[in-house]
Amino acid sequence: MRRGSKAVALAAGLAIMGLAACDSTALAPRTTEVTPQVRPAAVVKPAAPAPEPGPSAASLDLQRYYARIQKDLLVRGLLRTDGGGPDTQFTDTMLARNFERIALAEEYERGAGLTPSRGDLGAIKKWTKPIRISVEFGPRVPRDQIAEDRAWLAEYAAKLGRITGHPISMGTSGANFHVLFMSEDDKDRIKPRIQQLVPDVNLASLDLFDNLPRSIHCLVIAFSETQGGYEYGEAIAVIRSEHPDLLRRSCIHEEVAQGLGLGNDDPRARPSIFNDDDEFALLTVHDEMLLKILYDPRLRPGMSADEARPIVVERAAELAGAGSS
Repeated sequence: MRRGSKAVALAAGLAIMGLAACDSTALAPRTTEVTPQVRPAAVVKPAAPAPEPGPSAASLDLQRYYARIQKDLLVRGLLRTDGGGPDTQFTDTMLARNFERIALAEEYERGAGLTPSRGDLGAIKKWTKPIRISVEFGPRVPRDQIAEDRAWLAEYAAKLGRITGHPISMGTSGANFHVLFMSEDDKDRIKPRIQQLVPDVNLASLDLFDNLPRSIHCLVIAFSETQGGYEYGEAIAVIRSEHPDLLRRSCIHEEVAQGLGLGNDDPRARPSIFNDDDEFALLTVHDEMLLKILYDPRLRPGMSADEARPIVVERAAELAGAGSS
């Protein structure tokens, strides 16, 4: 982490020139053809700009905590970035089952903050309009992280566009998917910014930002076009800037993909980032297939599991091959 807050103020010095006077008229004529010089203005030394305030003790503590988390996961062989391999084989039947649990089930009750859902299968949730991703950084986010995070997000947005075939791009004009990188010291800005972006946001969804537990590394809230609908029109992801590089990048991958409609986690999904075991840090081949299924144009927002299942099974067989159950 960065050093603690420290403000330095420099007093500005005033240099004032004094002029000596002479009473002897013999030394100078009463009139002269010489125009006197303008008296110089007082010289004021500009104050040096105060250094940027460093992170608070709470933010430093979070940096140390998440650094330990990442180190522990890596030591245990987790946070893989290989996308899966020979040890993570899956069949089309497994892929179709995982799609239902990840795309159709809800992790939390709709409009109820962090209240866990009962796990029932719901309906297809996805975007039909083009997605325009913007990125914002809190004023206390370390400046040396901004270029890196922006580049990662732009690269990932382009990749998601290729995978889904859906128009996904970066830009501030007309943005409807907002990714906010915020530090602990920026947390008072999160709720007002969300309310500014989505004025009719559900208060229960907003209240969870009052005291976000550190066990929640990052999150995304997706908003439907209509009340209780399933066609997304706006999304906001919040990522803690205190994360070390790999955890921060992992948050980008999971939250943006979840904001596309893969909103749940399932312990049986492997290889996948939609699994709380942290085995994988970045989007896997399996997860790419889930996105391809979700953005099949035959799957429409609001379709039930029964309506979607024949299409899901067909696409899973095409993508993963007709394996055994």
